Amino acid sequence: MSSHKECFADKMELPPPVEQPNIYPLSWNRKTRKLQEVWEASLREHWDPEKLPWDTLDVDSYSWEERESIAYWWTLLSVFDASAPPVFAGALIKTYEVHEEDPVRKCFFSVTRDEQNHEIMCGLAITKLLEHPDPLSYEPKTELGKRLQKNAQWLYFNGGRYWNGYKQAVPKYDLAVLFSSFLMGEIAAATIFKQMFESAREPVFKEAFKNIGRDEGRHMAICMAVMERDYPGMKDEMKAIVTKQIRAGYLFLSAVLFEPPMEFWDLPADFIANQREGEEVARGAGFGIPSYDMKKENWRNAIVNLKGVLDRYNIPFPAIPEVGITGEEVSEVDMQDIIPVF
Repeated sequence: MSSHKECFADKMELPPPVEQPNIYPLSWNRKTRKLQEVWEASLREHWDPEKLPWDTLDVDSYSWEERESIAYWWTLLSVFDASAPPVFAGALIKTYEVHEEDPVRKCFFSVTRDEQNHEIMCGLAITKLLEHPDPLSYEPKTELGKRLQKNAQWLYFNGGRYWNGYKQAVPKYDLAVLFSSFLMGEIAAATIFKQMFESAREPVFKEAFKNIGRDEGRHMAICMAVMERDYPGMKDEMKAIVTKQIRAGYLFLSAVLFEPPMEFWDLPADFIANQREGEEVARGAGFGIPSYDMKKENWRNAIVNLKGVLDRYNIPFPAIPEVGITGEEVSEVDMQDIIPVF
């Protein structure tokens, strides 16, 4: 069998230029000290979900309705966290393709690893509570459990629809645009996990929320450092994309950080009522889900904080009337606009 691979070594002293983008740089430049510090923090703060105090969790002390309601919340979280490892792995590959400086590549590696940890945590909690490793094929024991499983099936369906949009967005947008959406999720997530740590009764869940919240705070620091590096020189056309992306990020992330906007998420009419009922049962069992008003206030504060960041760089902020934020109207958001992150 003959090979058609073109050879160069017998024709020239040095090889021809490598076509870009190629997959890897052969350099380890360090320009942003803050990012190196965040990477080093990620090494110090690494945790293993398998080594949390699982022996303290007595699932038999909960009713089946409570178990299914708490498992539903972990399932809701896993719709986002189970997509996060491939999402950030895609972003990690992009940092190599565009030959980002060494600390950026390391930070994205750490985020990918962290998100894998969060997904593992979701799986362990669901498996323990339901005595079954898959919330979609599990046979519910209660009437509420059946309705919550229907919710989970619709969430899973919706979440899967955005993967193709993300794959199209990553090569199209600069990292600076990707970071705007990432930061929005990290600000809100760091807050909600801190609240759940403070309110949760189970030691194993408290420990998990503390660790996840610390991870999200570190991810927020990564986004801030890269934005401070890249945003001062951002062109107006890119600023317009960031504005639209913020609105899209609000709609996507509201499903877990607040409540899913029904005009964006394709969900049945009883979805929110079922979710509120399950959350109430879980809250009564000592699982620290914030109330509707607390979630709304969290979301508003996260958005106000993000607006403060973008205002520094004269990036128009979108109107988010759901939480009382005025700004530029973004009338249409479709799947092509979504960079799903958590």
